[in-house]
Amino acid sequence: MAEIQTSDSGQGKKKGGSKQKKISVFIDFTPMVDMNMLLITFFMLCTTLSKPQTMELSMPSKDKVDDTQKSEVKASKAITLLLADKNKVYYYAGLPDYKNYNSLKELSYDPKSPNSIRNLLLMRNQEAVAKINELKKQKMNLQISQDTFAARVSRIKSGKNTPVVIIKPTDEATYKNLVDVLDEMLICNIGKYVIDTISAGDKFLIKNKETNGAYALGK
Repeated sequence: MAEIQTSDSGQGKKKGGSKQKKISVFIDFTPMVDMNMLLITFFMLCTTLSKPQTMELSMPSKDKVDDTQKSEVKASKAITLLLADKNKVYYYAGLPDYKNYNSLKELSYDPKSPNSIRNLLLMRNQEAVAKINELKKQKMNLQISQDTFAARVSRIKSGKNTPVVIIKPTDEATYKNLVDVLDEMLICNIGKYVIDTISAGDKFLIKNKETNGAYALGK
């Protein structure tokens, strides 16, 4: 709050002269201090309530895997996604056929496209998706608890008949491409997926797919 003080300066002029007044202004900053404290408290509370946005990734383990564990994953259940440049994504099912570049199929990131990643994964994982949707209905009707729901969903996702998705991004793929694919894993209830390093054979397949077989094997 500002306060104005006035005081007379000297004697008036002779015979009818007006007196001179000196004006001094005093500003009280006490309310400003209170307001600053309120602002600091507000920003501190907002900062503590704000949580960083993170994404959990299931990276491949470096532990050695024996032949028995390798045979548990059926080739018919494996789907390999190759993330290429220019927002392109390809896939092949089972083991790769490097001699036949037509075995590589192109997909779309757009979920509305009939040839999308989502449609492929939902089709390959339709049994697990149906079971999880039924569990969601039971949870909404309060027939099962949250803990029971989470435990059953985890068992369904890790079942033997569920697909195994191998994600292999190239150096030209963007970070957004990888995030979009990981989002599809959650949406399609894929419980077994891994991010792996793309091999020379996979790169060969992509080159031949994009050039209609112009590259020879081994080049």
